[in-house]
Amino acid sequence: MAKKNVEEFLIAGGENEDMRNKYDSIRATEEFVTTAVADGYDFTSTELDEVLKESGDSFDLIGNPAKRQIWWK
Repeated sequence: MAKKNVEEFLIAGGENEDMRNKYDSIRATEEFVTTAVADGYDFTSTELDEVLKESGDSFDLIGNPAKRQIWWK
């Protein structure tokens, strides 16, 4: 169930540029997940890591300005 929450979060970010910008500005995984939970999503950093690994995505920031390539559309 929580993996589904991660997927819904990644899709929401893929569809909303403001959301992507908000989360791309957060560097640490724990703060990223804490913010997502405060915004109504229910998952842990372990579950986020599992979904990203399964999809072949990386939490790393790249580019300038720094962005993550984790968002789904």
